Amino acid sequence: MSFDPRNILIIDFGQLGDVVLSLPALRAIRRRFPRARITVAVGKPGAEVIALSGYADETFVVDRVALRDGFKPLSIVRVFKIVQDVRRKKFDFVIDLHSLSETNLLGFLSGAPKRLYSRRPGRSLDYLANFQPRPPIETDHRKRHLIDRYLDVLIPLEIEKAERVPTLKTTPHDDAAIARKLNKAKADAGAPLVGLFPGAGHPSRRWPLEQFASLADFLIRNDQVKVVVFLGPEEHAFVKDVRQQFPPSVVILDQLTIPQLAAAQARLAAFVSNDTGPMHIASAVGTPVVLLLDKRAPESYLPQGDRHRVIYSSVIGDITVDEVYEATRSVLASERTANLFAS
Repeated sequence: MSFDPRNILIIDFGQLGDVVLSLPALRAIRRRFPRARITVAVGKPGAEVIALSGYADETFVVDRVALRDGFKPLSIVRVFKIVQDVRRKKFDFVIDLHSLSETNLLGFLSGAPKRLYSRRPGRSLDYLANFQPRPPIETDHRKRHLIDRYLDVLIPLEIEKAERVPTLKTTPHDDAAIARKLNKAKADAGAPLVGLFPGAGHPSRRWPLEQFASLADFLIRNDQVKVVVFLGPEEHAFVKDVRQQFPPSVVILDQLTIPQLAAAQARLAAFVSNDTGPMHIASAVGTPVVLLLDKRAPESYLPQGDRHRVIYSSVIGDITVDEVYEATRSVLASERTANLFAS
C-alpha cells in the first residue's frame, strides 16, 4: 500500500482501561507509519497512559464527560473550540478507534481528507468515514476482546499479526518517587509486595472492603508479604475505613499520578483488584493480576497472558476470601519459581 500520511489524528476516547487496551493498536500504527507525526485525542484519564506509552508525538486532551454532562451552552462553545483547534493542526488522516457519533463527527469536521472509523452499528456514524476498503463491522462485542476490536479497525491498512499484549514502561523519575514513598513507609525491606485495589466504577463491581481487609490479614500473617492498598480519586472516602479495618502494617498509596501508579505496580509480586483501569495498568507493566468479577462482566476486557487469575461469581460479594487467598498464593508461588529459574 502506497498510502503514507504524515500528520495523523487518532481518536481514543475510552475509559482508562479502554485506553490501555488500545495500546497494541497504537503501537501497530506507530510501526506502520514511522515517519508520521501522531496526535492522540484522548479523555483526561487516558492522557497519561498515552504519554507513558511513547507511541504518540502529542496528546490532545478532551474532557468528554464535561462535554456530555456539563452546562449545555458552555458545552457547545467548548465543542466549537475543540473543532477549531483540531482543524488548525491540518491532519491528513483520522483514525477513530472508539467510534461514537460525536467522535465520528469530530473526525469529519477536522478537515482531514482521509478518515478510517470503527464500524459500530447503532453507536457510530461510520458513513462519515471515507477510507477504502472499510474495516469489518463490529460484532459480538461481549466476547471478542477489545484489543482485537481495535486491531480490526486497522485491517484496511494491511496491518496483520500485530502484537496483542499491552505494554507500558515506567520512567526513572517515577520509579524514584515511588522508592521514596515506600522507603518512608518502611516497605522496602525485601518482603514481596502485594497490591490491593478495592475500588471500582460501580458498587456492584466492588468486592466488599471488609473481605479485602481479611485477605490482607491472611497474607501478612501467613505469607510474610507487605500489603499495599491503592486508592484512586474515586476511593478517597475509603481512606478512613481502610485505616480502621485493615492491619496496621499495610501501606496506603493514594494521590498517585498514573505514571507513579504504574511504577508502584511494577514492583508488585501480585495485584488483587476489581474490574478497573488500574488493573489493566498493572497487567501492562508485567504484574500478575488476580481479578474479581461477577459473571455479568463481558469476557472482552480480561487481562491477557497466562500469569493472571480470574475469579467469577454470580454476585461479586459471594467470592470468598479463601478463594482469593488461594489464587493470590498461587500467583506468588509461580513468581517465586519463575525468579528462581531466571537467576
